[in-house]
Amino acid sequence: MKKNNKLLIILLIVFSFNTNPNYSAMSGSDNDEASLYNAGKKLIYRAKRLEKKNKIEKANALYLKAYNKLIKAYDKDKKNADILNYLGYSLRKTGDLEKAESYYLKGLELDAGHIGINEYLGELYVQTNRIDLAKKRLEILMGCKCEEYEELKKLIENK
Repeated sequence: MKKNNKLLIILLIVFSFNTNPNYSAMSGSDNDEASLYNAGKKLIYRAKRLEKKNKIEKANALYLKAYNKLIKAYDKDKKNADILNYLGYSLRKTGDLEKAESYYLKGLELDAGHIGINEYLGELYVQTNRIDLAKKRLEILMGCKCEEYEELKKLIENK
């Protein structure tokens, strides 16, 4: 009797996976824009942690992996400022500042008040000694009462 119960449970589990649309071949796969975005974002967070530990080469490898996931997500959704934000971030961190800036600017075309893009673009401007442009990003963040404003302000003041 116990063997039959175990078999029945296994069959029910297998059957539920096969009939549930959330477990279809496309859902949660690399073909899903949200899944690609989330995977890219997780890679960026992992890379940030490595960067804090001064493991720059490993961090850069993860930033590039993140970029590859995010570019696939962007191919599926050209109107997502969050994807553009992280595309810019991953490239900025690996040194491709010109291309990073282009992604940030595309993101601002979609959402001029995007907090992350304004902060990171401001950081890029500080990094490239364009302080006046960084201050314009700071002005946009001024009313947000957010850590992004404080971080960019501190970076500008220390330049």
